[in-house]
Amino acid sequence: MSHAMVMTEFGAPDVLEWQEVPAPEPGPGEVVIRVKAAGVGPTDLHIRAGHLAAVFPQRAGDVLGFEAAGVVEAVGIGADAAVGDEVAALLADQGGYGELVRTSVWHPKPPSVSWIDAAALPASAEAAVGTLLQSHAARGETLVVLGAAGSVGSIIVQLARANGVRVVGAARQRDAELVRELGGEFVKHDDNVFDRVARRVDAVIDAAGRGGLTAAVAAVGDPSRVVTLTGGPEVASSGALMSHPGPDRAPGALAVTVPMLAAGTLRLKRRRVVPITEAAQAHRLLESGETHDKLVLTFD
Repeated sequence: MSHAMVMTEFGAPDVLEWQEVPAPEPGPGEVVIRVKAAGVGPTDLHIRAGHLAAVFPQRAGDVLGFEAAGVVEAVGIGADAAVGDEVAALLADQGGYGELVRTSVWHPKPPSVSWIDAAALPASAEAAVGTLLQSHAARGETLVVLGAAGSVGSIIVQLARANGVRVVGAARQRDAELVRELGGEFVKHDDNVFDRVARRVDAVIDAAGRGGLTAAVAAVGDPSRVVTLTGGPEVASSGALMSHPGPDRAPGALAVTVPMLAAGTLRLKRRRVVPITEAAQAHRLLESGETHDKLVLTFD
């Protein structure tokens, strides 16, 4: 047996309880890792509240968490890993809020990357790489990133710039300096954002979920090059593409981003560490807007 922060039902953060759960066993091509740290994302909050039951079918007793970092404890048939390996993992079936979790997507954690950073990266990296691929942003083109200072948006900015794409980062005024440090050209994110982009826009990625897809499609002139991570009523009416999470969206995301993180060429959003037993408080902080940091749960 092991322990996990279990979602006992849909509802407020208090439905998360520390309970004893069966220890997972690795299937073919899978590993089980003992979790050192796990990332908390906005999707976790929506799943817990019951808003995404149609997309992520959950039951009482399930464990949240799409990203984790830890030490390999068991290896399934055909898995290219060894007991004791330190890894960052993306969890298609969730479970990061637990002491043990099984996964088929992982990447070795270099010694220079902390457990906190390794746990903060996987889901954001997968979303960033996946949406960039969908947008087809190419060297010399101009990409507008809505929500450029967030966990996903900031990685999109950096990856696009590394590939020679000109990036205009739309964010709140307080994040102007950050967007510029990441290599983007800052514009204030409001209803008139595209009126202030003083050049042709070739593609748009929406990592903010504040609307504006109709204006984005009008600015680009091609709805197939406007990609959103957040959905909403404008997706269908604008013709923009919805980027759906899954193991096939960006299978090489960790192989691309972990080495960059180790080399210091990829910067993550500021992290805030919370003990796993206070996962409910982490959800409250994120839900209330009291923090704009990336929240990471630790098991030490």
